[in-house]
Parts: sequence; C-alpha cells; structure tokens
Amino acid sequence: MATLINTLWEGVRYRGGIGNWAYLFHRLAGIATLLFLAIHIVDTSTVFFFPSLYQHAIEIYRSTPFMLGEIALVAGVLFHGANGLKIIVFDFWPQLWTDEREKKATWAVMIGTFILWLPTAIWMGNALIQCNFLKTCGG
Repeated sequence: MATLINTLWEGVRYRGGIGNWAYLFHRLAGIATLLFLAIHIVDTSTVFFFPSLYQHAIEIYRSTPFMLGEIALVAGVLFHGANGLKIIVFDFWPQLWTDEREKKATWAVMIGTFILWLPTAIWMGNALIQCNFLKTCGG
C-alpha cells in the first residue's frame, strides 16, 4: 500500500504537463473500473446464495455517496475508453505522434469525455435526487 501511495504522490508532484495528468487519470480510471466490476460480480452472486444480503447491498447502493461514486465512475469509464483509443491510434500509427498532437488529442479526449458524460450525469443525478431527497425512487 505504501508503494501505491508513493507512486500516486510522485505522479502528482511530477510536472510533466497534460500528458502526465492523462496518464494518471487513465490508470486511476482503470483501477476504479476494475474495483467496481469485482464488487459488482460479488454482490450480484449474492442474489442466488443470500437474497437478503443482496437487498441490503441494493439499499447501500442507493445511498448518496454510492450514487455520486457511480456518476464519477461513468466519467472514469468514458475517459478510460476514449484515452485508450487515443493510445491505440498513436501506437498503431507512430508517425502521427508529436508532442503537439499528443496535447491536442488529450484535450479532445477530455472535452469529448465531458460532452458524453454530462447528459448521463444529469440523468443519474436526477435519479439521485428522486431516490435520496424526494423519496420517490422506483423499485
């Protein structure tokens, strides 16, 4: 754990510019997605073995912190996918890579991620408000 914390801290301290931030966000989004998938597989398996535990998990997932985390997770998944496509393009066609194109492509990934994420965040935020503040959550 200390190695992970040290790596993250050194990554934040490094002044490599937008490419460094894209690298860090890509890694963090990948780890967050992997963690979510592992938890999701475990909790979904409880529907068969422990139905009451599954219901309890669903109640926890409808809490405000978890719903906000899901909204952030969507942003991470979108960024991770879009940035992965950028990496694939530069890996398969290395002649396209320059520092300037890398910066422009990274900004395009960030803007594209935000444009794709915003409607989803609004929709999910509406569910958050309905379930946790208006208490009119379905199901």
